[in-house]
Amino acid sequence: MYRCYKITGNSYILLKTSKTGNQRMGEETLTSVFTRLRGKFLRAASRFFPDEDDAADALQDAFCRLWGRRGEILSDKQAEAMAMTTVRNLGIDAYRRRKAAVFLPVDDERDVPTTVSADNGLEVAEQFEMVEAIIEKRLSDMQKKIFRMKEFDGESYEDIAGKLGMEQAAVRMQLSRARKTIRKCYQEIEENDKY
Repeated sequence: MYRCYKITGNSYILLKTSKTGNQRMGEETLTSVFTRLRGKFLRAASRFFPDEDDAADALQDAFCRLWGRRGEILSDKQAEAMAMTTVRNLGIDAYRRRKAAVFLPVDDERDVPTTVSADNGLEVAEQFEMVEAIIEKRLSDMQKKIFRMKEFDGESYEDIAGKLGMEQAAVRMQLSRARKTIRKCYQEIEENDKY
């Protein structure tokens, strides 16, 4: 099995490689083209990925995908063309994924309290108790902490991550999983109550 890893900066390291015949030429060609033209490929990737880290990740992904086809690469020009096409295709795929995702506008009026009748007040209180029970029974301790800090205390992801010694991405992931669990359990309870 062959693996490729990115080293900081503009260079790549190849591990567990076989240096025989045309395969060696493909390995050397691919590695030298990627190292030499990294800036060009990065600019191409940045058209699709506004974040520099995402563009660098796409470039690394392109290198690893081409690594599997390194035996087919016979010249620098061919390596450059294949790399540019792969980077472009990765960008198009990412664009399509973003386009397919539906983003709803934030409705600031949604959470504004309105006058509530006595019956509606009881219903809201019951719903709140149901959600609290789901939180207590179905979420992990970490998800409970994160959910309460974000939803009840209104803390930012950065503050939560700092207090819990986690990365912001991990906090977002845990919060997303907690919300998904709550939503799923609440829907199951609602469906069972209808019948």
